[in-house]
Amino acid sequence: MAVVPLQRKPLTFAERTYLPQIAAGLWTTLRHLVKPAETLQYPEQRPAIPPGYRGAPTLVRDPNGREKCVSCQLCEFVCPPKAIRISPGAVPEGSGRDHVEKGPLAFDIDMLRCIYCGLCEEVCPEEAIFLQNQYSMSGVTRAEMVNHKDKLLEMGGTLPDRHFKWDRKKAAEEAGGAHH
Repeated sequence: MAVVPLQRKPLTFAERTYLPQIAAGLWTTLRHLVKPAETLQYPEQRPAIPPGYRGAPTLVRDPNGREKCVSCQLCEFVCPPKAIRISPGAVPEGSGRDHVEKGPLAFDIDMLRCIYCGLCEEVCPEEAIFLQNQYSMSGVTRAEMVNHKDKLLEMGGTLPDRHFKWDRKKAAEEAGGAHH
């Protein structure tokens, strides 16, 4: 089978002078001169965040100010890039968290490794970890990009609890104890 070379049609005079391409470029420039600016003066102006945006993972407290994390480590196990590290420990007596067997002594999220997949939020049985709308994080060193427990709780704040499961459990125990 013979290979037939591709025959190109010759360029017209206008194509050889590049005049149509120059005119198209000038037209684009003129259009942008009369169009309103799309530039935002960041960080004073920020773009609207679309619904369902997955931002930085944070830890939250319940409405009573207690840490919700019970150090089950499911988020650590499910994290694909292994960005989460949890060191479980005992919960101090009288901390208002008597319903919990253990809590995190250390809870670190390496934001340089995090891929913002949201699996940690989905797997958390206590609804203790949420992806916030924060998308602007910076640091000079790698160590600055590791969010420790205190910073994660500060970023997450307090979110309304949809279940109040520990409060209901405690109320049920008190009610059950009163009847006996």
